[in-house]
Amino acid sequence: MKIFLIYGGKSAEHDISILTAFSIIKEIYYDYYEVEPVYITREGEWIKGAVVKQAEIIQSSEALRLANSPKEAYFSTEEGVVSGGKLIKPSELREKDAVIFPVLHGPNGEDGTVQGLFEVIGMPYVGAGVLASSCGMDKIISKQLFQQAGLPQVPYVPIRKADWLRNADDVFKKCEGTLVYPMFVKPANLGSSVGISKAQTRAELEEAINLALQYDRRVVVEQGIEAREIEVAVLGNDDIHTSVPGELIKESAFYDYNAKYINNKVTLQIPARVSEEVEKQLRSYSIRAFEAIDGTGLSRCDFFVTGNDEIFINELNTMPGFTQFSMYPLLWRHTGLNYGDLVEELIQLALKRFAESLKFEQTDRV
Repeated sequence: MKIFLIYGGKSAEHDISILTAFSIIKEIYYDYYEVEPVYITREGEWIKGAVVKQAEIIQSSEALRLANSPKEAYFSTEEGVVSGGKLIKPSELREKDAVIFPVLHGPNGEDGTVQGLFEVIGMPYVGAGVLASSCGMDKIISKQLFQQAGLPQVPYVPIRKADWLRNADDVFKKCEGTLVYPMFVKPANLGSSVGISKAQTRAELEEAINLALQYDRRVVVEQGIEAREIEVAVLGNDDIHTSVPGELIKESAFYDYNAKYINNKVTLQIPARVSEEVEKQLRSYSIRAFEAIDGTGLSRCDFFVTGNDEIFINELNTMPGFTQFSMYPLLWRHTGLNYGDLVEELIQLALKRFAESLKFEQTDRV
């Protein structure tokens, strides 16, 4: 069977996506699969590389930065790694006995758009479907769904750009009437802590809202609290499994983009030091959140846990970081599932979901 491994993309997590693709290529069970890398450039071009039949072919993640070339191969020059590929249309990925494994983050990657493409061309794909992807990506919609599911959350205020431009004072009154400083301001549809700010005063709140609105026309303002950040990995379709919890231990109180990807000033504590009761609750909430957005495949559920063990759900990420050093696979490794088996399980979940969807299509035709 062929795996179309899709990575790169136009989001801020382009480079992380490449690292994830490299990690997966090194761990695929090549007795059963061959891999055809598909690189989406920062400009949005889709470039398909040569088929990989053994892990040793790809020596570094840089070899996966494909360029349109007559020669579809991975080779080296004195200047370093050069990778050839063929410019394609996304619709050309339709192929029998194949599955798509997207490791894209952010807009056009985990927001339901590319998932919709896979649905239209009729291909099985790893991860959440269109609805779960779009709901998981949208912080306001996911919060509303979590509220309906009875999951505890910190207070928040959703803001539309039109309302902000029409009357900023009303927005200030709504935020300050519902929340207290500090507040966190986030674009509704963006990941990787891009566009997120902490506001201690009204002046900082104004600046933070203006910054977030550069990335989205809707933003969410959340109540800031003193809490630990605990994460749980979720795996499954209808039969849902959860990992042991892990904690992000940060040098700074605010885990922004630079801390996450540039300075890397964060330590992962796995398993997190929590009581059995808190762990049980975290894992239960993770399943409820996964079900609330109709999740399938994988997700990472992020929580705040206060000093007196109050739990608040923060968000659910339907395509979390997936390098061998990322929280999601490390959580599963500490739960007893190694990286290669995790990749295989995700492929099988994708094929199972696709087979079930074909049954529904056949029923519709009757």
